[in-house]
Amino acid sequence: MQLDIFNDSRDVMLRNDVLSALQRYDAAGARRALQALANEYPDDVAQVYFGSIVNALEGRSTVPFDRHEAALQARQALSHEVQPAVARVFPRQSGATWLAPLWAELAGRAAALPFRADHADAHVAPLFLLAARWAEASDATSRIASWRRIPAPLCWMTEARYRLDGLDAAWPLLVELAWLSPSRFDQLLSRLGDTCVNTLRRYFDTSFDGAGDIDDLAWFPAWVLTEKAGLAPLFRQAEPSRRHAPELAAKLMLGLLSLERQGRHHELLQARRELQTLNGAVYAAYMKTR
Repeated sequence: MQLDIFNDSRDVMLRNDVLSALQRYDAAGARRALQALANEYPDDVAQVYFGSIVNALEGRSTVPFDRHEAALQARQALSHEVQPAVARVFPRQSGATWLAPLWAELAGRAAALPFRADHADAHVAPLFLLAARWAEASDATSRIASWRRIPAPLCWMTEARYRLDGLDAAWPLLVELAWLSPSRFDQLLSRLGDTCVNTLRRYFDTSFDGAGDIDDLAWFPAWVLTEKAGLAPLFRQAEPSRRHAPELAAKLMLGLLSLERQGRHHELLQARRELQTLNGAVYAAYMKTR
């Protein structure tokens, strides 16, 4: 629903009065304009969307959250009630821009809450991500003990690094996230929408002979090295994770690429056998170009 500010019909003029006040974050003005619309056009469906947004403006607060549950409740209200309404009222991507200050306010209110894995979405870092405040999200995540070994904060840091510095800077963390949490890796790829990674992902989905479920993505880093050997220097920056088979396969692939450059034939054959034992699909992808 995009309002036509050039249409001079009475109902459209009244809707535009509401929208204009919302764009200024003027809660009182928006409420008056919405009441005027309701008085003259009580059946106008736009009132439902406008009402949710006006309620959110009137409920703005800077009072810190004292419980994780309160932060989660406020986040859910903004994402499930207000965000869909904003998408209907504001044209195209301007809705995300309009919502950013409200997400930032929630982040400020959640700043004192410690990280809890069972209430991860209540933490300040993902709220800063929703507000497109990448540096603040990165800083908040870095203060979580062992963040690189916990799926949620690792995912947050990976997104923040990508937004701040681009794909090359994010690749080592993407690799670690694929090993640690294939499901979060999958969700993050959808949010990032990176053309390069998505192209690799589509080819992986069609060519990798795995179990056919989301856990196949743990093998994605090892498989990528069979297609893009030039990424090896970036992948080497990934820190050890749980040392499960997908991680070992990626490390083996890095070793194989090094052995090939050095011409160490005997060790190369042994490493290939180890890779075949770990995962036949990665081995097949590797041997396809050898």
